[in-house]
Amino acid sequence: MTRQQPAYTLTAAEIVKTIREGALTATGIVRSCFDRIEALEPALAAWVTLDQKGAYAEAERLDDEARRGRLRGPLHGVPFGVKDISFTRGIRTTGGSRAFADFVPNYDAATVARLKGAGAVLLGKAATAEFAFTDPAATRNPWNLEHTPGGSSSGSGVAVAARMCPIALGSQTGGSTIRRAANCGVVGFKPTYGRVSCHGMFPLAESYDRVGIFARTVADAALVLGVISGYDPQDPNSLEVPEEDFTRALAEWPKAPRIGLLGGFFHDTATAETRAGIERLAALLERAGARLEKVAPPPSTGSLVDDFLGKVAAEAASYHERYFAERRELYGPNIAACVERGLKTTAVEYLRQTRADLEFRRDIHALAARFAALLESSTPAPAPKGLASTGDFSFNSPFTMAGLPVIGLPSGLSAAGLPLGIQLVGAPLTEASLLGIARTAEQAVAFNRTPTAVPA
Repeated sequence: MTRQQPAYTLTAAEIVKTIREGALTATGIVRSCFDRIEALEPALAAWVTLDQKGAYAEAERLDDEARRGRLRGPLHGVPFGVKDISFTRGIRTTGGSRAFADFVPNYDAATVARLKGAGAVLLGKAATAEFAFTDPAATRNPWNLEHTPGGSSSGSGVAVAARMCPIALGSQTGGSTIRRAANCGVVGFKPTYGRVSCHGMFPLAESYDRVGIFARTVADAALVLGVISGYDPQDPNSLEVPEEDFTRALAEWPKAPRIGLLGGFFHDTATAETRAGIERLAALLERAGARLEKVAPPPSTGSLVDDFLGKVAAEAASYHERYFAERRELYGPNIAACVERGLKTTAVEYLRQTRADLEFRRDIHALAARFAALLESSTPAPAPKGLASTGDFSFNSPFTMAGLPVIGLPSGLSAAGLPLGIQLVGAPLTEASLLGIARTAEQAVAFNRTPTAVPA
C-alpha cells in the first residue's frame, strides 16, 4: 500500500498481509471503510443497518491479539458486509421486509460465525430485495445512479464495488450473486449446492438457496470460500466432502482445458455487445491454451424458468404461510404474489415441476462433466435503467437449479460505460479447478476500472 492509497481500496488478501507486517491495524482499516460508507451511502443506499460500535470493539480485540503475536485466522482484520437475510446475533435482520422490521436474532448464521472465527469484522447488514425475491431495495448502481444494481443481493454487490468493504456475503436462488456481480463490475461466486451452509438464513426456496460471495478479485473469493465452506450438521442439505485449499488452486491452470462455449438460448437472447464480450474472452482463453468448443444447452432447458418460479413460489409459501397470514399487509407486492401462488400450488403441479427440474439437472450435469468449465455471459445485457426491476435472471437460474458451482467475472464495459460480465460454470464440487480457470481469465481480461458514478 502506498502512502496515498486509502485503506478501503485494499483487497482482503492485501489487508491480511499489511496487518501481518504491522503496516496497518484492523481499527484503521475499519475506520477507513466507515468513512467511505459515510461519504457514499446517501447516494447508493447499500446498507440497512451499520454496527459501528460492534465493529470497532472487534477491531480493537483483533489489534490486541496481533500485538501479542496472534492472528486469529486467514481473514484477520478484514471488514465484511452481509446480506440482510442472514442472521446476525444482536443485530437487526429484516429480510428487507416490514414484516420483520424489528427482528433481532440471538445467533449468527453459520457463514457469519465462520467469518468472525477467521478474524473478519462485520460492518453491518447490506440491503436486499424483500426476502431475496423481486421487490427491489432502493440501492443504486455505482456505475450509473440511474441504473439498478439488480437484486436481490444489491447492497452486497454495491458495497464491494464502491469500496465500502472488500468482501460481502449475498445469496443466490435465481441469479442474485452472479447477475449482481456482473452489473456492479466485481467477482461473484456461487458454490455447489451444499458446499456452504445456509443455516441461519431467511429461506426463499430451500431447493435452490445458496450463499454467494462478492469480492473484487478471484483470490479474495477463494480466500472466503475456504473459510465458509465445510460440513454443517445444522443444515440438512450440507455435504460431507474433504476440505480443499482453494487459494492454492489459483495457481493451477489445467493443461489445455476444454471449455464449452454455450450457444442456443444463451447466445440468441443476448445483445450484440454482450455476445462480442464473450467472443473476446474466448479468444483470450484460447491464447492461454484453452480449447474452446461451441455447445448447445440441453433440450430440457425448455420452459425451465416458469417451472423454477413455480417451485420457488411453493417453497416460499411453505416457510411464509404462518407469517403471511398474520402480516399480509406488511409484505411487498411481488413476494406477496409469490406466496399466494405457492399457497395455491397443488402437489401434482409441484411434482411435475420437480420432475422437469430433475431431468434438466441430469442433462446439464452430463454436459458440464465433459468440460473443465462452461462459458457464457452472466446477463443478456448490462444493468437496465431504473430501479423498479431486479433484472433478468434467465442466464443464471438454470445453473442454480442444477446446483452447479459458478464464478462470475467482469469482462469489460459497454458503450454506455456499464460493466459486462461472464460466468464460468463447473461440474459439482469442481470449485478448485474452476477458480484456477477464473484466475487465468481474470489476468487475461485485466479489468481494473472503478465505478464512475462515485469518487474513487
